[in-house]
Amino acid sequence: MTKVELYKSRVFVTIIHLCALGQFAYGLYYSSFEIQRSYKLKTSLNRRLVPESLPQKIKLLSYWSLIIQALYYIVSLVNDFVGTNELTPKKPPAVRRFKDWLMATLAFPVAINVGVTFWTLYAIDRELVFPKVLDPVFPSWLNHVLHTNIVVFIILELFISYRSYPKRSQGLAGLAIFMGAYLVWIHVVKHYSGVWVYPVLEVLQLPQRILFFAAVVGFTLSLYLLGEFLNNTVWAKEVKLAKRKSN
Repeated sequence: MTKVELYKSRVFVTIIHLCALGQFAYGLYYSSFEIQRSYKLKTSLNRRLVPESLPQKIKLLSYWSLIIQALYYIVSLVNDFVGTNELTPKKPPAVRRFKDWLMATLAFPVAINVGVTFWTLYAIDRELVFPKVLDPVFPSWLNHVLHTNIVVFIILELFISYRSYPKRSQGLAGLAIFMGAYLVWIHVVKHYSGVWVYPVLEVLQLPQRILFFAAVVGFTLSLYLLGEFLNNTVWAKEVKLAKRKSN
């Protein structure tokens, strides 16, 4: 079955969106409630590494990414039922416009950033991002929901659902504002708590942290461009045919 047939199959697309939303919603629930019930680590360091409350969890970009993914698939399901998945609708409904904007500006670049950054640092030294001491209370499946499945499903989404990208300057501006706000937030957390959100930041000196933050932001913005390129490349032929038929 080609991607053209897949995106035309509302049932298939809806099932994918339901599967994605189901696991991301359950991941949010489990990380918010079930982890506390199995919480056995007692030292102050471990308590910092396994945040218990919502204010503690929103320090983590992985948690923000999970919220973004859950929101995106909620919007996608609404669009599946009351919006449209046509390639180039003449008057796209508001839910379709918001879905396209959310995917392009936040869902795709943030998910890829979280997945690639986490597993790269994990491969270098897992203690920098996911110390072994977390294993007893943080199940491996939840780790993969947070850092692997978000990438798998957002790439799958790229092939089953076309989106009209916003004006590039507007899309990049929205993503830059989000990343800038997050960097400000983790500095606020550091100021009041005295510790960095991520262990890797503890081992970096100020010049190295500046370079690290610049690299992360630059990498994330480049992912916006990558998403736009892949979207246009994957769907170029179908969009051209759809425009011809509508003329």
